Parts: sequence; structure tokens; C-alpha cells
Amino acid sequence: MPIYKLYPLAHPQDPGWDLAMNHGDVLVRAKSSGDARLVAAEAEAASADRHNENDDIFSIRSSAFTDDKLYGVQQISDGGLNPEGKRGVIEGHVLTA
Repeated sequence: MPIYKLYPLAHPQDPGWDLAMNHGDVLVRAKSSGDARLVAAEAEAASADRHNENDDIFSIRSSAFTDDKLYGVQQISDGGLNPEGKRGVIEGHVLTA
């Protein structure tokens, strides 16, 4: 499965960061670049203190990882990382505030 790097695109003072958290660079194993965004957003939502069943959906939709103006995605073809393994975050901190 391919490995993708999600990285902040927007300047630290960008107003978009007022609505979503900047987690820095995150590496994920995913099926596609779109799936990479979803993997990171799901991991962020899973770390949240949820109060009801709809909180995960809201967290994923409001995640910076799903905003192409805040986060870029690029496939990593070299770097010594093993593409074998299950879908998920393999490096980086994906936590909610």
C-alpha cells in the first residue's frame, strides 16, 4: 500500500488554522491521496473526546487534513519506509486540542 506525506501548506497565520488544528507533517499508509486525507482525519477524530455518535463525522469533516488549502498530500516513493502493512498513520502526531 502506498505511503503518503500530509504536510501543512498554509502560512501559520492563515485564518483557516483558527478552525482546524495544524499537526505538522504526518505519514500514512493509504490506498490513494484522498484516502490518505481520510486516514489522518479518522485518526484525529479517534483521539477526540466524543460525546455522541455524530462527533466523529463532524470531526472528520472539520479536520485540516481534508482541506486542500491547509494540507498538501504527496506520495512517498523513497525514504526507507515499508509499504507493507495496514492502512493507518505510521508517523506523526494526530491529536485534538
